[in-house]
Amino acid sequence: MKVSDLPADVLAQVRRGTVIPALPLALDANRRFDERHQKALCRYYVAAGSGGLAVGVHSTQFEIRDPGVDLFEPVLALAAETLDAAAAGKPFLKVAGVCGRTEQALREATFASGVGYQAALLSLAALKDESIDEMVAHCRAVAEVMPIIGFYLQPAVGGRVLPYSFWRQFAEIENVLAIKMAPFNRYQTLDVVRAVCEAGRAADITLYTGNDDNIVADLLTTYRIQTANGPVETRIKGGLLGHWAVWTHKAVELLDELHAVLDAGDTIPAELLTRGIEVTDTNAVFFDAANAFHGCIPGIHEVLRRQGLLPGTWCLNPAEVLSPGQSEEIDRVYAAYPHLHDDAFVTANLASWLAD
Repeated sequence: MKVSDLPADVLAQVRRGTVIPALPLALDANRRFDERHQKALCRYYVAAGSGGLAVGVHSTQFEIRDPGVDLFEPVLALAAETLDAAAAGKPFLKVAGVCGRTEQALREATFASGVGYQAALLSLAALKDESIDEMVAHCRAVAEVMPIIGFYLQPAVGGRVLPYSFWRQFAEIENVLAIKMAPFNRYQTLDVVRAVCEAGRAADITLYTGNDDNIVADLLTTYRIQTANGPVETRIKGGLLGHWAVWTHKAVELLDELHAVLDAGDTIPAELLTRGIEVTDTNAVFFDAANAFHGCIPGIHEVLRRQGLLPGTWCLNPAEVLSPGQSEEIDRVYAAYPHLHDDAFVTANLASWLAD
């Protein structure tokens, strides 16, 4: 599959910028796959107005690939089937997380494409010691199977520093749909933007923020890059975010509001910048920034548990639990920012999402 093979309405939505949450993994108290709640989560994201969903990524827990767990294929297949039913008639991008060295990545991409995924979010965490040329060759190989989304993952959770020279070559790969920038670093984010512009691909590669610490500012900023062919302006159009796996209905409303302001060419209201800091404060709590992100997955689970979308905070790794004081911090941001949560929306629809 090529980018040009995507349905026109799906491609248009990706290009405009949309909300793409990262799917958490639903487990029961025995750490077994909980299909009922997994389906409910998928239905929630569609009903909330998301334009896509990323499955098999960090938030879905990389351990789904471990021998003896073997949940990669069952989770992707169940999510694809559920999304197809829930999003029937709507433009919706199904994104598969693809990991590992080239042999594994090709196997995962081939399976994902076969069950209906339209793009691969390509993690390079397994290629920590490879050269830039070797990483680019790896990306080109996967791009032969399906469209790819580049992924700049912050080193704190398993990524590696990817210099401008890598992104400049990556931007020349024809079958790149988008790039998710999540280094949590303004300098490294700028490396990606500059590489895409200087490669002449700003119109072909849509930029998505994964910088959960800077979501609103990322989405409001126009970049003006001086290239050999003159200045090029571009923006980060949407978000592919673990943070948007919670309070998703409000995230959709927020992105719509940001798009409206930018479309109108109005002065950016200072209130939006203030709200951006509020979002960052909630993210610091959900992702457990105070403890080097140890509780980032359980933090997301805890919010979903409180809403009834998950039965608990269990992870495949028993050591992944809420950090001391994290639950109390979630209490704090819930009380501080009631305009950011979508509890009423979830309560009104939860029973239908949980129905088989």
